[in-house]
Parts: sequence; structure tokens; C-alpha cells
Amino acid sequence: MTTFDDRKDAFENKYAHDQEMQFRAEARRNKLLGLWAAELMGKTGEEADAYAREVVKSDFEEAGHEDVVRKVAGDLGDRADPDTIRAKMTELMNVAKVQLMKEQE
Repeated sequence: MTTFDDRKDAFENKYAHDQEMQFRAEARRNKLLGLWAAELMGKTGEEADAYAREVVKSDFEEAGHEDVVRKVAGDLGDRADPDTIRAKMTELMNVAKVQLMKEQE
């Protein structure tokens, strides 16, 4: 193999790894968002965990995260508006990334 091929392979591997980490971070963020929303709705234990799984699944409806915002906003009703949910998602994305990095160590 040439140096160019090695660099190309390294770039492709890094890209694949970065995409996987982004997917995992978004899924973790959605789980954390689901747990936060479940708490606002008074759900605990297995019921909260089941709701968090529903939120994670809702992200597969369309590209982007608006499908998650719609689901959670619809479920929370007057407890939180979409802007509050988006802000919480931003906050929880940072938490999710930190958690994943700690797991990598």
C-alpha cells in the first residue's frame, strides 16, 4: 500500500468512528431527555425507562431532532414548550458526550 492509501483508510476509519460516536451521543441525549420528561410527568422506575426508550425510538421517524421535540412537547403539554425542550436537548448533548467519553477510558 502507498502512503496515500494509508491516509485514505485512516480518514475513512476516523469518519466512520466519528459518525458512530455522533449517533451514540444523540441516542444517549434522547434517553436522558426522556428521563427528564418522565420525571416532569411523575413517572419513575420502569415506567420512566420505558418512556425514555419511546423517546429514543421517536428519533427514527425523520431526519433531524424535531421529531423528538414534537413527541416530548406533545407528551409534556403545558409542562414545557418546544424551546425549553430544545434548550434541554442542547444541555443534555454535552452530558451525553461526557458520559460516552468516560466510558471510552
